[in-house]
Amino acid sequence: MTQRTVLAVLFDGVQSLDVTGPMEVFAGASRAPGVAYDLRTASLDGGPVRTSSGLTLVPDSSLAEAPVPHTLLVPGGHGTRDSQPELTAWLRARAGQAERLVSVCTGALLLADAGLLDGHRVTTHWNYCEQLARDHPAAHVDPDPIFVRDGRLATSAGVTAGIDLALALVEEDHGRDLALTIARHLVVFLRRPGNQAQFSAQLSAQTAQREPLREVQHWIVQHPDADLGVDALAARARLSPRHFARAFRAETGTTPGRYVDRVRLEHARRLLEDTSDSVERIAGASGYGTPEAMRRAFVKALATAPAEYRRRFRTPMPSTTTI
Repeated sequence: MTQRTVLAVLFDGVQSLDVTGPMEVFAGASRAPGVAYDLRTASLDGGPVRTSSGLTLVPDSSLAEAPVPHTLLVPGGHGTRDSQPELTAWLRARAGQAERLVSVCTGALLLADAGLLDGHRVTTHWNYCEQLARDHPAAHVDPDPIFVRDGRLATSAGVTAGIDLALALVEEDHGRDLALTIARHLVVFLRRPGNQAQFSAQLSAQTAQREPLREVQHWIVQHPDADLGVDALAARARLSPRHFARAFRAETGTTPGRYVDRVRLEHARRLLEDTSDSVERIAGASGYGTPEAMRRAFVKALATAPAEYRRRFRTPMPSTTTI
């Protein structure tokens, strides 16, 4: 049985969930037969650290005494906003020894300061992507995905995206069934693929200020299979089509068509993941009309066909595996 050491770096101001979320995933995997992750934490001096929420975490050792890990996990948090010269120096000297280098949220800022993101495609919390790209132009920052894999380097978006990335790493090490079992155990609603956007359609668009437009936004989500053309939506908002399209974009930051596309894609993905309905039925229920129209939308947005998406991400029936 191969044992993989996972070492999480701790520092004052760390986001506790950036540490505990991924570590719970690896701990859950270790409870399955034939799976072993050796979970370690370390701070610069080996002393306790205070998290951004006020919790205190007690590390296993100092970074100098920590073993060379298989997976080095660098979490984020308010502490990454301050200069961390000793920590970045340690990362610069030691990160290359790990087989996998992983950051959660603004942990990517520490890796960038250590020069470890140069030439790589990376992501971080949406609120810091612009800063990361500006301060480290040699890194190729993609603000959209919840996590990005680039060789041995893996970077993820904010907080819960670290859980998604950890599940993907467990799947890489031990297979899809175990990853999905852990997701169910942690009551993760969906085990999201890395190329999923950091925001859902409802979150990526601003909520309209005017009540008629807000009502239209909610109605679209509840009726993805309805006529959602501009004329029909404008009539529901009691506005002319031209006025509606202009007002919708001004208040939500996106066009009605793009908002509808995102809602329908999310609806279809949920049905593929959570039901055994046929692709044809899902296409109709999601407003695509035909399976071919849905296939084109999936390939354009996710670079995969609906059938392949279902094969990879559908939640199976509960198994007898325990964790």
